[in-house]
Amino acid sequence: MKIFTSAQIQELDNYTIENEPIRSIDLMERAAKALTNAITEEWGPQTPVVVFAGPGNNGGDALAVARMLNEKNYKVAVYLFNIHNQLSEDCNTNKKRILDSKRIKDFFEITLDFDPPKLDEKTLVIDGLFGSGLNKPLSGGFASLVKYINQSPSQVVSIDIPSGLMTEDNTFNVHVNIIKADVTLTLQQKKLSMMMADNQQHIGRLKVLDIQLSKEYIEKTKAQYNILEEEEVRALLRPRDPFAHKGQMGNAMMIAGSFGMAGAAILSSKACIKSGAGKLTVHTPKRNYEIMQISVPEAIMQIDHEEVYFSEPVDTSDFDAVGIGPGLGTHENTAIALIAQLRRTQCPIILDADALNILASHRAWMQQLPKDLIMTPHPKEFDRLAGGSGSSDGCNERLEKARELARHIGAYIILKGHYSALCQPDGTVYFNPTGNPGMATAGSGDVLTGIITGLCARGYKHNEACKLGMYLHGLAGDLAARDLGQECMVASDIINYLPKAFKQLEQK
Repeated sequence: MKIFTSAQIQELDNYTIENEPIRSIDLMERAAKALTNAITEEWGPQTPVVVFAGPGNNGGDALAVARMLNEKNYKVAVYLFNIHNQLSEDCNTNKKRILDSKRIKDFFEITLDFDPPKLDEKTLVIDGLFGSGLNKPLSGGFASLVKYINQSPSQVVSIDIPSGLMTEDNTFNVHVNIIKADVTLTLQQKKLSMMMADNQQHIGRLKVLDIQLSKEYIEKTKAQYNILEEEEVRALLRPRDPFAHKGQMGNAMMIAGSFGMAGAAILSSKACIKSGAGKLTVHTPKRNYEIMQISVPEAIMQIDHEEVYFSEPVDTSDFDAVGIGPGLGTHENTAIALIAQLRRTQCPIILDADALNILASHRAWMQQLPKDLIMTPHPKEFDRLAGGSGSSDGCNERLEKARELARHIGAYIILKGHYSALCQPDGTVYFNPTGNPGMATAGSGDVLTGIITGLCARGYKHNEACKLGMYLHGLAGDLAARDLGQECMVASDIINYLPKAFKQLEQK
């Protein structure tokens, strides 16, 4: 699914109007019907409704919804804000339709003074003040109105996007001046700002309503941001040759674990094997030998000459992919061994955890990195890697830094989170829709590293391994949460449900 910019959203509307063809007011009516149906599915006619409509087309949508709810015997009060005496054409048409019907008795057009209505816990507020065209923070009276709505006990439904929230970058927005919706009914497609963790307080439950905008425009228009879809991921799966043997299924290496962190090596190694790699060799310090041999009997052990940390680069000429970092530690000898390993390794490399922390503390080495690295940082690891404190960075700013770094060093960077974002060297971004809060547990990232390493060893291209790996990782977590609940999930549960995740993709 593509995520369009606010400018592209406007172009999509216009293209639909010109090429369906359909009048803009009729397209608004179609959207209003979808919005009304979604509202009536959750709230019955006994619910009093207060509609706040702005002067633009978002307000026009809200007015049309108010009229349709009233026709279904909902008690509706409407407040249309026309401060500058300048309504959009379609908003003005829907105003006239309400006035002509004479059904809605509580209709107020605000041009100067505003006496806000009482909003109690029984009231449903429909927010249609500002839509996806907003390009600056709310201020003045509208900011005061937003605060009044947010402080009320009423439930709030926002049309398309919560008023005050901008479609893309909200880094410098004023969050107290943005509606906090209980439900957001967005039209046709999700917006970029809806993928950011720091905006979730405003969005609530998100529903995407199909209003039949032009499929032709959507298909032919390129988007920098995309959401992975199941069909797209399923198409990446490679069936096994019936006559395949382990030598043809990929030879992976995992450089992981320091003394006291063998668990990370175990988790990443198990995930790598479960992801289909024919063979796995684990390079780890001497102290980890017994626990690794017992915990992952399928793996071949290659023991570092040091007792407690990774200290020497290894020959990777026989391997198809190398994962480096889980539980590795940041000893200075490990850091020297890491950069030497990166210089000499020719196959795909997946970097995570301490491998990224080492690079963050040796930033001059960033210019020496080979192309097409795969990096899987969580937000704090990325902030260290990018060289900033990250304390004041919004999610959008962090994402843009990740895009820029991916372009600059020619890497694939998976910025982990609820919607993990794959930033590719060409600047495109793919958000992963699978996963749940139960996966916020130690070792979950190590599992992702192992999955992607195994897929790269199997022969998947870098971008394929990243997309498929993210999706499977989240899907396995979703299947585990369904059976076990989110509270008690641990990282090994994700590994245990990988077979079901693969099977679900294969069967469909």
